[in-house]
Amino acid sequence: MSIDKAQAAHVAKLARIRVEDDALPALAEEFNTILGFIEQLNEVDVDGVEPMTSVTPMRLKRREDTVTDGGMQGRILSNAPDAREGFFAVPKVVE
Repeated sequence: MSIDKAQAAHVAKLARIRVEDDALPALAEEFNTILGFIEQLNEVDVDGVEPMTSVTPMRLKRREDTVTDGGMQGRILSNAPDAREGFFAVPKVVE
C-alpha cells in the first residue's frame, strides 16, 4: 500500500492537523515508512508463540472475585470538603 500527497492531506484533515502543502510529500513518505514496517510485522511467523505478560515468565496475581462495599466509606469521605448522607456533595453546575 502506498500513500500519496492527496491521501496524506486527507488523513491530516481527519486528524484535524494543519499541514502545509510543501510538507505533504514528507508526511506521505513517513506514512509509507510506517506502513512498510507494519507489513514487515505481518510477515513474522507467530504460530505457537504464547502471549506474554512480561519478558520474564510470571503468573499474574489472582484474587477472589467478590463484590464488596469497599469498607472504607468513612475514610474516603473524611477528606471531602462536603459530604452528605454517605456521598460527596458538589455544587450544582447545571441549571
